[in-house]
Amino acid sequence: MFIAAKLFAFATQPLAWVAFLILTALLLLHKRPQLGTRLGWAALALLMSLGWEPLPDAVLRHLEAQHPPLASAADLQRFTGVVVLGGALESGYVWTVPGQSALNDAAERMTEVLPLLHRNSRLMVLFTGGEGELYAQGLSEADRAKIFFDSQGVAASSVLYESASRTTYENAVLSKSVVGVDPTRPWLLLTSAWHMPRAMAAFHSAGWNVVAYPVDFRAGIDTPWAQFNLDQGAKKWKNALHELLGMLMYRLTGRA
Repeated sequence: MFIAAKLFAFATQPLAWVAFLILTALLLLHKRPQLGTRLGWAALALLMSLGWEPLPDAVLRHLEAQHPPLASAADLQRFTGVVVLGGALESGYVWTVPGQSALNDAAERMTEVLPLLHRNSRLMVLFTGGEGELYAQGLSEADRAKIFFDSQGVAASSVLYESASRTTYENAVLSKSVVGVDPTRPWLLLTSAWHMPRAMAAFHSAGWNVVAYPVDFRAGIDTPWAQFNLDQGAKKWKNALHELLGMLMYRLTGRA
């Protein structure tokens, strides 16, 4: 299932579609030049449309709006802890500088834990994440998370780690078996806002008593119509498509 998930993730990358169209166009240019030319233009049109950010932002905004932030700091007092999903740390082979952490563009999944602990020092932190790469190198994500939390002065006794999960579904299932965790008690679930609908569905399906604590908002309230960036647009489409199709697959397989 993990291998299938990785292949599925590749299929949700719009730039892969552009590459496929270009490859097909090149193969057809000799025998069917008219069709090959049309596919080449289609690839160019698709590539340029990916950079127009209002479109993917609208999809992400829909995902992010499904679980709004907690209304007040007082709400934190009733929770046992916060489950932090992996995905914010660079791959193990990037962690080459001793004493320094390497975070990616979902860094808020890690950094926003610190203000939570300042507001309620009694919260237990449960980090869940093994290694989501097909060919893992270096430390597991849980090990890298420990380096980060230790460097930020978080007490080791306040953090639990689950290091075997590779998908959101496995995050939900395997975290239940961590010593000291009672999933029936109220927990916060901290992950990117655009990922929250699938994460909440998976954790509820696994029997967790969780309330969403979304971070890492990408779409904002509104996007200027002139906003155009090929790199950012492609990334946003990748996230949006991955979550929409991921939720569909989770529902079809009874995981959400």
